[in-house]
Amino acid sequence: MTITTWPKRRRKKGQRSPVIELDVQYAPDSESDGEPPSPGLIERWVKAALHGRRGDAELAIRIVGKEEIQQLNRTYRHKDAPTNVLSFPFDAPPGVELPMLGDIAICAPVVRAEALAQGKAIDAHWAHMVVHGVLHLLGYDHIVDADAQVMEALEVEILAGLGYADPYAVAVN
Repeated sequence: MTITTWPKRRRKKGQRSPVIELDVQYAPDSESDGEPPSPGLIERWVKAALHGRRGDAELAIRIVGKEEIQQLNRTYRHKDAPTNVLSFPFDAPPGVELPMLGDIAICAPVVRAEALAQGKAIDAHWAHMVVHGVLHLLGYDHIVDADAQVMEALEVEILAGLGYADPYAVAVN
């Protein structure tokens, strides 16, 4: 399923809103992986993450099961275990400018299990994983503590703008 988003508001003459081409693919292992978010929700989260950080963009988000994410994690990160989200930024050849950002794989059962274990609303955790993945495509990372602080602050800001709580806040019981 491909979603192409054009501007919905009129801009001043000579200005145009960014065009976002989003390909959402669903390939979970089974029905027990839970109901993944709709393409409309995913599009909303992607737009929020890109807002003010990127103009035109093309990306794909693939919702997968544990088997596929584990294989991707093993192949590309040399970690033989499922994970919640993997991002694969597009690396254009020198001198070539394209709106392509890259691909994101999100594991439905891992996202669901993490949300339940952390006492978070499942849609809030999905939003966090989409935003997190898009920020990786934009070049943000969390390997070094200083970079992690920048990325996490952006995630908190973007998610707050979407009406979600701080995903890093410790739940108080």
